[in-house]
Order: sequence, then C-alpha cells, then structure tokens
Amino acid sequence: MSRGVVVKVGGSLMDAADTVMQVLAASPVPVLIVPGGGVFANDVRGLGIDGTAAHWMAVAAMDQYGWFLSASGVLAEDACSMPEAGARIFLPYRVLREADPLPHSWDVTSDAISAWVAGQLGCPLILLKSVDGIFSGGELLTEMPEGMETDVIDPCCRDVLRRYAVPAMIINGRCPDRLSACLHGISVPGTRVR
Repeated sequence: MSRGVVVKVGGSLMDAADTVMQVLAASPVPVLIVPGGGVFANDVRGLGIDGTAAHWMAVAAMDQYGWFLSASGVLAEDACSMPEAGARIFLPYRVLREADPLPHSWDVTSDAISAWVAGQLGCPLILLKSVDGIFSGGELLTEMPEGMETDVIDPCCRDVLRRYAVPAMIINGRCPDRLSACLHGISVPGTRVR
C-alpha cells in the first residue's frame, strides 16, 4: 500500500464520519477517499426511477456525501489521482460523466465505482462498511467465495475488481483501531474480495 490506497467510506457511516475521517487523515500512506451515496442516494432510490437518470443522480449524491465528509477538514476535489501524502476526497461526478465506464443500473453503487477508481490508479481498495465483512453460517468469512451472492457489496463490484485485478478488503468503519491498523499494513478482521 506504499503507493496509496483507495478507501470507500460507506454512507451508513455518516454518524461516525468525524472519527473515520480523523483516522484517514492520519494515514501513513496516501489515501484517496471515495464517498458512498448515503442518505442522498437513498433519496434518489425513493423516487422510484432507474436507468440513466437514476445513475447520474446517484453519482451526484456521492458528491454531496463527499462535501459532507469534507466538513472534517479533508480537501474534496474532482481529481481522480492519489494525493502525494495524507488524504483527499474524490468527487466522482465530473470524471464519471466523461469516462462513463459502468452500467446505468442500481447494480452499480459506490462500491463498483470505488473499485473502478482503484483500478484506474492501480491501488488496493478498502471498503468501509457498518459490518465486519461477509458472514456465512454465523461466521465471518476471511475471503468471499467464488459464486457467492451478498448484499454487503453491489452486484457489479466484484466484476470490476476482477477486470482491473484490484485486491479489496471489507472492514468495519465503526472500529477506528481496526481501520488504523489496516492502513499500517496490519491484518485485521474483515473479508477479502478478489
């Protein structure tokens, strides 16, 4: 991770954003933060629309959550590049409108978008969620099995990870010590997705 890591901050972590952002700002490796959609994307879902209009509205919702995260003092920009040091928030709308790399459906969320960003940068991905990872039979899986379906990541995410050979890890963003350890290269509970 010495060249940097992409970290997707899930919208479900909105109430823990200050703590999450403090840990990310103190990272020993460069971090590009991809915001989830959170309540802003949920508002789009609630409108009952899909396809192209819903896709771009949901991507715009990621920008809104990114601005919310920037209230912590971390810079937010629309540049899809790794900062030289520290952390920066990526506002994806402009870049995604230009590249348009993913299907326009609800199978694509900020999970698949963050996988695409990590693929463009050649960096690993940490998916911060409000869960420890993927469970099966009450046990936390260290790796997501082939062919397994889950609602922890979106249906398109794994395909994008594979397309760009991005190693990814789902960890609980509500455990700041776990996140900090992961950024320091220490193994933590979570689920690897390949």
